[in-house]
Amino acid sequence: MLLHSKILGEGTPLVILHGFLGMSDNWKTLGSRFSESGFQVHLVDQRNHGRSFHSADFSYQHMADDILYYCDHYQLEKTHIIGHSMGGKTAMLFATDNAEKVEKLLVADIGPQQYPPHHQEILNGLSALDFSKITSRKEADESLSKYIQDQGIRMFLLKNIYRTDKNTLGLRINLEVLKESAEDIGEALPNTSIFHGKTLFLKGEKSGYITPNNTALIKLHFPEASVQTVSNAGHWLHAENQQEFYDKAAAFLTA
Repeated sequence: MLLHSKILGEGTPLVILHGFLGMSDNWKTLGSRFSESGFQVHLVDQRNHGRSFHSADFSYQHMADDILYYCDHYQLEKTHIIGHSMGGKTAMLFATDNAEKVEKLLVADIGPQQYPPHHQEILNGLSALDFSKITSRKEADESLSKYIQDQGIRMFLLKNIYRTDKNTLGLRINLEVLKESAEDIGEALPNTSIFHGKTLFLKGEKSGYITPNNTALIKLHFPEASVQTVSNAGHWLHAENQQEFYDKAAAFLTA
């Protein structure tokens, strides 16, 4: 099945992949900026997220294969690709599986290594949303605040709420499947996966997802990779310091 996307501008194809529990809308502002810089930007909703299809099958291989099908559908013979967090893992696997289709790879704040499960409180909070009683985003936020202190994370999650009909709210994400697959989100890139193309890893200065200890593993999978830091930003570096993220990404993609 074809992933839902928003396509902005004309020029060199650039596919952008959001993170776990996110959606293409998270990248709307940056996508517009890239489209004004000569890129045809494809803001993609990954399976079980945003407006894309729901499926019980959920793995990085499935998501990378979705991107291949998407590129073939839109006849994108060679594309730049940006992926954040889970989207970064998808982008890594897509590039290592389909090197001939990737011009440059940019990975935002995720490494190829395995990560322990760490989304449990967020998933508990989303599971506790009772839409038979909750009738507004404000009420949903109050419910989530019992599980999630950080207002920024709650605002990010609340983007998933939509009106299923005139009187009822629901979640766009396929929560049950994502709960079942939460451990798989942290899995490592396969040992044999290597991409020799130009690659940039951007990490948030305040984030612990990429550390100096990860550099050797990054180079093993991506021999041409460089690692740069976006200052004054954590894991959501593209939102927390959008200007610096854009400057570093645009410099890499247009070099």
